[in-house]
Amino acid sequence: MQKTALPVVLSLFCFFGIVFGQERFPGPDWRPAPNPMADPRAKPGGAISVFLGQYPKSLNYYLDPSAQSAQVFGALFETLLSMNPVTLEYEPGLAEKWIISKDRRTFTFILNGDARWSDGSPVTAHDVRWTYDAIMDPANLTGPHKIDMERFAPPTVVDDRTIVFVAKDVHWKNLGALGDFYILSRRAYGKKEFNKINFEFPVVSGPYRLEEVKEGLAVILKRRSDWWNRSDIRFKGLGNFERLRFKFFAERENAFESFRKGAIDLYPVYTSRLWVNETRGRKFANNWIVKQKVYNHHPIGFQGFAMNMRRPPFDDVRVRKAMAHLLDREKMNATLMYNQYFMHRSYYEDLYDAAHPCPNPVIRFDKDAARRLLKAAGWETDPETGRRIKDGRYFSFKFLTRSAASEKFLAIYAEDLKDVGVELVIDKKDWAAWARDMDAFNFEMTWAAWGAGIFKDPEGMWSSREADRKGSSNITGFQDPRVDALIEAQKTQFDLDKRNALCRQIDQILYGAFPYVLLWNTDYTRLLYWNKFGTPRTVLSKYGDESSAYWYWWADPDSEADLKDAVAAGLPLPMREPVIRFDALF
Repeated sequence: MQKTALPVVLSLFCFFGIVFGQERFPGPDWRPAPNPMADPRAKPGGAISVFLGQYPKSLNYYLDPSAQSAQVFGALFETLLSMNPVTLEYEPGLAEKWIISKDRRTFTFILNGDARWSDGSPVTAHDVRWTYDAIMDPANLTGPHKIDMERFAPPTVVDDRTIVFVAKDVHWKNLGALGDFYILSRRAYGKKEFNKINFEFPVVSGPYRLEEVKEGLAVILKRRSDWWNRSDIRFKGLGNFERLRFKFFAERENAFESFRKGAIDLYPVYTSRLWVNETRGRKFANNWIVKQKVYNHHPIGFQGFAMNMRRPPFDDVRVRKAMAHLLDREKMNATLMYNQYFMHRSYYEDLYDAAHPCPNPVIRFDKDAARRLLKAAGWETDPETGRRIKDGRYFSFKFLTRSAASEKFLAIYAEDLKDVGVELVIDKKDWAAWARDMDAFNFEMTWAAWGAGIFKDPEGMWSSREADRKGSSNITGFQDPRVDALIEAQKTQFDLDKRNALCRQIDQILYGAFPYVLLWNTDYTRLLYWNKFGTPRTVLSKYGDESSAYWYWWADPDSEADLKDAVAAGLPLPMREPVIRFDALF
């Protein structure tokens, strides 16, 4: 890709103009220190096999911003900065130093001279610029990532190790946006069509490399002994497994069966029925399989039935609210989920506490309220069929789903909808087809679950500007000028408490707009794993979900031998703690 180079004198002037007298990082007192959650007993070696959901449409996180591709991509590639896992302060990554101008708009990164790609070539500022250009190229399907990068003018490469970004506006997230995007090799990928870089990554900079891809089934990563940053004390005891085997299944039930047979080592449980009813028998009673609840500070996301507000009938808030009243969440929680969940009443659950109580009432199952809302929206009852009709069209919609596990919930929902004259039709597709439809907003209603960040950024999901950007996270097409104004206000707010207060205001508006039929959630992580691994006392990291196990755990030959002997003899192993509370241990 062609880039316009500034004259050398002008480049140097800009560079030195922002360096002198500005804030330099890391500070003079900073020294690399061991990760306090990493266990000193951890040794490299062995392997772990984990279930990672359905096979992704791409392993290129820029083209498929899913949890699956993120796990793989994040092991292969690196970012300019890293983050302290306890304090959440930025620390060196590919960049060893960074400088921020006093007006908080100019960011200079000096790359570590030792940073190397797996082919031995240095990581340079030209790689950073090329990655930025690839994200911003309108032809590339990198929509969600464009949000952060378009805040900046194209960066200036000062020399091989120095690059300067200038933000168009002040934003609290600017440093994080620049520090957290993965850098790819210009030499390795620059001549390839970016939208076709999906499952082959011959050149990487991270601690693992791609060893094997079994289409539709598995991805295997191999630990790199030649990783350029292997000796950094901050990473001692991390990334211990010689191989990470990520296995994919179209249905979680099939993955669970594979786990019980020992073909998968770690299985995070998202289905309460499995957690309550399927964790019995000899393997569990003898502690061959560990069952643990882990409470830590992992941010709480939300899940719900997303409604496409771009088209009728879900362009009417009265209809959307009726859909919420027609979902019997309490019944589903009691009969299908063993009362294991709390009911969502917010899009930012973890922004509320005793000091900031949530004012949103829980939406209750209420068919009469739904009938009134539908009638007010013009959906009358056809006396001959009992179905809702408006302008000669019956109220029938497709529910786009990618999992058979959802169908028992949809069956209950469909019956209650039918009782008020609304027809739900299940449109089941595999993950790749579902993702393509979501990128194009080709759906009416679907089940969507979203993770959460420690620092809330509402722009990608709720900005009007993102409503029609293909592949964006604003899948419902939500638009509201009040939310847009609050999003703009939070951009320049560097005080976290004040920024969270603005997000709570956004939440109040979202709650009343019903872009989703909110569902349910838990505030802990449910883990099942074969009793053969070494784990830190906290099991998971402070803010991490089950994926932190890939990095903090290690293969323990003694535990593996004990498990093998116990299974052969039919004997129990010592029980591990069933409930882990991070704050009680760290």
